[in-house]
Amino acid sequence: MEKRKLGNSDLFVYPITFGGNVFGWTIDEKQSFEILDGFTNAGFNFIDTADSYSHWAPGNKGGESETIIGNWMEQRKNRQQIIIATKVGSIPGTPKKSLAKDYILKSIDASLKRLKTDYIDLYQSHYDDPETPIEDTLEVYDKLIKSGKVRWIGASNFSAARLTESLETAKRLNLPLYQTFQPEYNLYERERYEKELEKVIVDNQLGVINYYALASGFLSGKYRSEADLNKSQRGAGIKKYLNTRGIKILNALDQVSEQYNANPASIALAWLIARPSVTAPIASVTTIAQLEDLIKAANLHLNTEDIAILDDASAWE
Repeated sequence: MEKRKLGNSDLFVYPITFGGNVFGWTIDEKQSFEILDGFTNAGFNFIDTADSYSHWAPGNKGGESETIIGNWMEQRKNRQQIIIATKVGSIPGTPKKSLAKDYILKSIDASLKRLKTDYIDLYQSHYDDPETPIEDTLEVYDKLIKSGKVRWIGASNFSAARLTESLETAKRLNLPLYQTFQPEYNLYERERYEKELEKVIVDNQLGVINYYALASGFLSGKYRSEADLNKSQRGAGIKKYLNTRGIKILNALDQVSEQYNANPASIALAWLIARPSVTAPIASVTTIAQLEDLIKAANLHLNTEDIAILDDASAWE
């Protein structure tokens, strides 16, 4: 595996980001520690979470994922070896989003406390907040960077227009630039990223850490019919992929998988890693066996013919 640079930052990561949304939701702290140990023992160093994870699970209120990661880093004494990305702006239990100055200042201290650290490597705007002026958000990030609480900033879920406006505002006012962007992007969900966002990202040299890299597990190949939807807690969200195009993508993954003696999940991730604009796709697992697919993906080099097979099967035009 070779490290990749996140945008124009000084952060270098291996080509898979572990998605911390599963911590405190589909796996408990003990299981999370086992997965994190396996992930880092395999050489990876980049973990993404959010201050709102995993508020949707029964009995949770948000912050559970950060707490588990913080406890793990404290026990393993490995903070210096780990690059931590977290997000702010999604208010647990409500549909509201906020990137207001006071909200960010309150949230950063809560995240630092849960993560048991005094700095966050990559602090990301989880969602756009049209009600807060862009410069207000960037100004508070500037203060956090100067205070040492944050090293770099990123954005997630912005429209191409708002991402562009944020970057232009930062340049005009000499405020911190977003170095990364977190879009939904995978073999099935290609159109919005490639049509609207990719040019902005390439033109501004942003690092991409895309979420739903395996389409909530659909691209692992374990969901082939509606009868398979009860295989996991995320199964209900898979139904929309079970159509002609979705099955065509799974068939292409099966075909390419045979060439590399790999599972479909590894091939789907390797396709993303091979995309020039993608830095480190986000993927989550809940078992050590599934972790093997991530490790395999990071060490696969798909040839042009196999990439073409996947491109054709998943074409959106």
